[in-house]
Amino acid sequence: MPYVMVQIPNTPSAALPTPRSVPTSADVARLAGVSRATVSYVLNNTSAVRISEPTRRRVHEAAKELGYVPHAAARSLRAGHSRMVLMAAPAIPMGPLYGQFITDLQWALSRLDYTVVQYGTAGLRADEAARAWAELRPVAVLVPGAGLGTEGVAVLKRAGARAVVTLGPERVDGAHALLMDHDAVGRCAGAHLYARGRRRIGVVVPEEAGLETYSRPRLEGVRRALYGTDATVTELPLGYTEESAAELASRWRESGIDSVFAYSDEYAMLLMRALQDEGVRIPEDTAVVGADDLLLGRLLRPRLTTIHIELPSGRELAELVDRVVRDPGGVPETHEVLGASVVRRESS
Repeated sequence: MPYVMVQIPNTPSAALPTPRSVPTSADVARLAGVSRATVSYVLNNTSAVRISEPTRRRVHEAAKELGYVPHAAARSLRAGHSRMVLMAAPAIPMGPLYGQFITDLQWALSRLDYTVVQYGTAGLRADEAARAWAELRPVAVLVPGAGLGTEGVAVLKRAGARAVVTLGPERVDGAHALLMDHDAVGRCAGAHLYARGRRRIGVVVPEEAGLETYSRPRLEGVRRALYGTDATVTELPLGYTEESAAELASRWRESGIDSVFAYSDEYAMLLMRALQDEGVRIPEDTAVVGADDLLLGRLLRPRLTTIHIELPSGRELAELVDRVVRDPGGVPETHEVLGASVVRRESS
């Protein structure tokens, strides 16, 4: 086999750009005409030292011009702890109501000079996740749902977490707890439908993994509300797809169900559309109740009756975190924070 030799010219490589040096607080101090201590006081929002507003403005302008940001690790060493609040990212769909709550909480924590980091935990069991969180050395950890055990709390505290707060249906030893009584949501829905004269009541139980933490207490709440009455409760598994809703709606008339608590507004909208496609009249043939009081529920026809859920404000939770960070030695607090009330509209 013949070979062909190709000569490649030896051209000089393009000159690589000289990397820019990372700006330091000393650079900011020189540009602003102040001391490094003043830069530290201004950029770390230190309130113990009085600094004039013009000086603060010069420091901020110099830092912006140079592209300087404080070094979080160095600041943590000086303070003895970080300003990072780690929030476990839920591995299940939580809906717009929870999303707004998280946004408000992050804003409130940032106003208190904390940095919020969301950490995904897909594939990790509760205490394994806690060890992964602990590696980041957060000053506080917020855990929604049932994703933390007693051993996990101990791991986080040994790693320096001053505040561990859970948001869910049960408290965990050693952690501060914001208890969310989803049973009350179901009780409200069941009592409302019974008062409207409904006696064969269905309750949607989402098939999506993880939502049982919330759906089972809501189902039990309906059962509690109707215990000892002449009403029956039927559990209705439903996946969040048009196909699943259409299949359930196709069997609706033979079921004899005259009303349904659909777990949430989103599942209620999905099921309402499928029922209407089957010719089921709402509310004449079947009353429908959702939960979360979303804007879209008011845009439906008929407008959706719902359970308004009162979550704690982001500001209140941020203040709890800040208080515990400042005084970590107190007894863990427990607060019941979820309120529920019926918003009656045309669908029931």
